[in-house]
Amino acid sequence: MPRSIWTGAISFGLVTVPVKLYSAVNRKTVRFHQLSGKSGVRIAQKRVDPQSGEEIAYEDIVKGYELAPDRYVVVEPDELATLQPKKTKTIEIEDFVELSQIDPIYYDHPYYLAPGPGGAKPYRLLLEAMAESEKVAIARVVIRSKEQLVAIRPIGDVLEMATMLFADEVSPPDQLDELPDPSEVKTTKREVGVAKQLIESLAGDFEPQKYHDTYRADVLALVERKAEGKEIAVQPEADDVAAPTPDLMSALKASLDAVRERTADAPVKKRKAPAKKAAAKASAAKASAKKPPAKKAPGKRAATKR
Repeated sequence: MPRSIWTGAISFGLVTVPVKLYSAVNRKTVRFHQLSGKSGVRIAQKRVDPQSGEEIAYEDIVKGYELAPDRYVVVEPDELATLQPKKTKTIEIEDFVELSQIDPIYYDHPYYLAPGPGGAKPYRLLLEAMAESEKVAIARVVIRSKEQLVAIRPIGDVLEMATMLFADEVSPPDQLDELPDPSEVKTTKREVGVAKQLIESLAGDFEPQKYHDTYRADVLALVERKAEGKEIAVQPEADDVAAPTPDLMSALKASLDAVRERTADAPVKKRKAPAKKAAAKASAAKASAKKPPAKKAPGKRAATKR
């Protein structure tokens, strides 16, 4: 069971909501240690003075801010301590905004907020009010001696809190030299139309479970085979031969045709709706054919010829 990494309260006007903070992610990266190629012993990292070659004790290390190459300003721990944000146990909500107004580029690390002791009802109140108003709370909180800007939003029956980047931490895209001038690159309506068809043919619901880290799985499989003493055949690297660049419209059409062909070969279950409609029509026609002809309503008899 996960452990909370922070406890405090959400400040919502004059309402206080006791909460516990849990990390919402469990990174699955494969970690390697550095070993000696000769002895196989793990290498120890030492802090060494490059001029004297002597190891430096941890208590003799100071922090320096680089002004220019090989020029530093030394900052003492006591000086930094006076600038640290005041340690509080409160998540101060400052604004409520529309979720669509937040560019995902500002999100950093996700967490879950669970109600703390005595906080079940105010927690539920805040969650339901935010869900019905479709708003996201923007707040500030101090975690591990660092002030964080955060966004809080309801996800089902839980509040999710994501740390955010400040505006000056996000690099504007206009700094990229490789971006072409929009006025110099022209597209035709036909090209855009085919591209939109290709997008629509690939459109669907987001299912996170269908995506997997294949590289991590391959690395772990490699480690397991080597641990069992199996030999690993190293595959030669393929020569990177640049394929000729096709015409843009030809590439779009070929991509669209490939998707349509793949969709046509898809399992029948994806085309249940049309099949049901056809079956219903066939059944109706069949039932109609089996019905006896309707009796004529009583009326005047036809005159017989004499």
